[in-house]
Amino acid sequence: MDPVLTLVVGVTLLTVVGIAFGGTFMLRVVSGAQGANPLQKTMFRAGHAHAGVLVTLGLVVALLTQAAGVGPVWSATGSILVLCAAIFVPAGFFFSVLGTDPQRPNGWIRSVWAGFTVLVLGLIVAGVSVIAAGVSGL
Repeated sequence: MDPVLTLVVGVTLLTVVGIAFGGTFMLRVVSGAQGANPLQKTMFRAGHAHAGVLVTLGLVVALLTQAAGVGPVWSATGSILVLCAAIFVPAGFFFSVLGTDPQRPNGWIRSVWAGFTVLVLGLIVAGVSVIAAGVSGL
């Protein structure tokens, strides 16, 4: 694996500790030990779920692009974009409902849309790169 991507994957694996800690927060919210209104509960669940899924997807993209023989620049670009989405999307869900009893998301919700845009770009880069590597191997 390319050294840059290896470092990114290593750091990403350490972020899973933070996601796991977020799971304890979710348990407090769901059990009622942490006060949250229905909107906050929904957005916190979405943020936590997206964090875990997008980190996993980013790691899978890194492994698949490397396994397919994609060049290091394209492999890292696709993987890092997907992993950036794993920051932007959950941040938007969590930060958009901070405060006491919010009734609707604040401006941080734009981070969710930015994250989805970055996600799509990363998946396009990775997907096209894997196809190109496959075609060149024919």
